[in-house]
Amino acid sequence: MNAFTRLATAAILLSSTASAAQSAEQIRILAPTWLGFAPVHVGIQNGCFTARGLDVSIKFEDDLANVMAAMARGDIEVQMRSVGEYQGRPRDKDTPGIIIGTIDESVGGDGVITDDKITSVADLKGKTVASELNIPSRLLLQAALKEAGLSLADLQIKDIATADTAAVFADESIAAIATYEPFMSQAVLNSTRSGAKVLLSSKDKRGLIVDAIIARNDDLKANPKKYAEFLACLYEAVDFIKAEPAKFAEMVAPEFGLTPAEVTGVVESSLSYTSLAESKAYMGTDGKLGTLGAIFDTVMALNLENGAADNKLVAEEQIDNSIISTVTGAE
Repeated sequence: MNAFTRLATAAILLSSTASAAQSAEQIRILAPTWLGFAPVHVGIQNGCFTARGLDVSIKFEDDLANVMAAMARGDIEVQMRSVGEYQGRPRDKDTPGIIIGTIDESVGGDGVITDDKITSVADLKGKTVASELNIPSRLLLQAALKEAGLSLADLQIKDIATADTAAVFADESIAAIATYEPFMSQAVLNSTRSGAKVLLSSKDKRGLIVDAIIARNDDLKANPKKYAEFLACLYEAVDFIKAEPAKFAEMVAPEFGLTPAEVTGVVESSLSYTSLAESKAYMGTDGKLGTLGAIFDTVMALNLENGAADNKLVAEEQIDNSIISTVTGAE
């Protein structure tokens, strides 16, 4: 093969690659920095998305306002976050985004940390508690307070960034912090406070904190098959994670700036990825809502009560199970 032929062949290959990339169905995702969304990274790295004709990318963005703005502009097709955060202001019934699946449940990854001066949530009455706005652990705290006959109004709330948990916890005038992993464990382990501990976590309130897959309505309507393929790959990734946890940890650790051991530690203590069967149980099928409907309503009431949401949303209008109903796989 002469030089000209080699160049011509290379040009054809590059052109074919570019054409394939252009023809691939694009799904751009924004999600918080949370290992619950790691199945996306697995689907990218194992080639499942590419094999199904999808061009999937994901970036971390913790700020809900930025994510909502990006979806409204059409800059992204998907976001992922908890049902409670999804409902947060300024969302109303017409805000772009609809829930098409679940990806994980928090089973210890969100919680409230304190020291030996506090033995129950009732002891927090009148005290200063720090928390970022509209995060799952604030809902968790609110639910626990309600059971004790109290509300967030009975506390002095100090707004913080969750990433500052350890620094804020060093201030003993802060009685407790609502936070999440890995910041929660890091703050407790490195604290000099007497009896530093996790007072309450999502493992005590199973089903309250569920992370959802949220698609942009117009793109979902125009490209339903794209989202069926996307969900199929995500749940294949979940099956892989459960079957090969060590390989999974090695695969995604660099994406989150963690070691494989840290990935394993967080996953084993903090979250449970939802399989296709579990997600279908949450979502329901063929138009009939599953258990996520009741969870949505419970969390909605809490969000309206604490001011995190301004508008009452109806589960039937915010959850679309038409796509997941078509997905088949290991159930």
